[in-house]
Amino acid sequence: MKPVSSATPRPPKFVPPRSRARDRSWRKAALCFAGVFCVALTGCHHRTQVAPAPYPSYTPPALATTPPKPPAPIERKPTASVPAHRDEATGKPSSVEVGLASWYGPPYHNHQAADGSVFDQNALTVAHRELPLGTMVRVTNVATGESVVAKVTDRGPFVQGRILDLSLAAAKAIGVYRAGVAKVKVEAFAKPGADPAGRWCVQIGTFLTPDDANQTKNDLLRRYAASAKVIEFAGPTGYWVRINPVQADRTTATRIADSIHIPDADPYLVRLN
Repeated sequence: MKPVSSATPRPPKFVPPRSRARDRSWRKAALCFAGVFCVALTGCHHRTQVAPAPYPSYTPPALATTPPKPPAPIERKPTASVPAHRDEATGKPSSVEVGLASWYGPPYHNHQAADGSVFDQNALTVAHRELPLGTMVRVTNVATGESVVAKVTDRGPFVQGRILDLSLAAAKAIGVYRAGVAKVKVEAFAKPGADPAGRWCVQIGTFLTPDDANQTKNDLLRRYAASAKVIEFAGPTGYWVRINPVQADRTTATRIADSIHIPDADPYLVRLN
């Protein structure tokens, strides 16, 4: 039998219904959270750990132990406008002369040359008053020793004291381009089948106006009406008069040239072929 306490018993604490419902909701929420946490923890515990893939390794290329071979040299063949004539100038030259050479280009470029071809300043050609057309010549710059082999395709130079006119390309080949005039040695190699005697004429000029050229032509016609044909023609740098003897040998042409004395108009002995 329980002893009876002398203390006055306390009445039970009153909890409002709304508070009790709230306590029950909180307990349910706590239990749900604990369950979810356990499931997540269990799943994380059994997840397989995958190591990241390693980066691909890099191996530097091996250094060459010997230097690479240089590329083979490119064989540059001569163009059509600059033919290679050197093989055509062999053996003993038929004639050799030393004198002053100049060069010409514009305004003669693309004009007809004495041999009937179109003059190309970029081709290896020369102009000479007396060598047969088509003759191969080796021209050597006396000061530098540079030489070039070219073909006689034109007539000139019509300047006293000069023996040869080089094309622009030939002048550059032997260092005459910048100097303008240089002392050269000309070795000529006879053209096979060339006329040894040749046909000759006398050319007079240069006249600045066609009237001056026509006046000289008329004067010469009266003098050589029976023995020569006198013509007047225009060149790139002026006007010229030419006397073509009926007897076109060198002796006759030389005699005519020696008989002409016109101020400021020099006569030149010129071979036609």
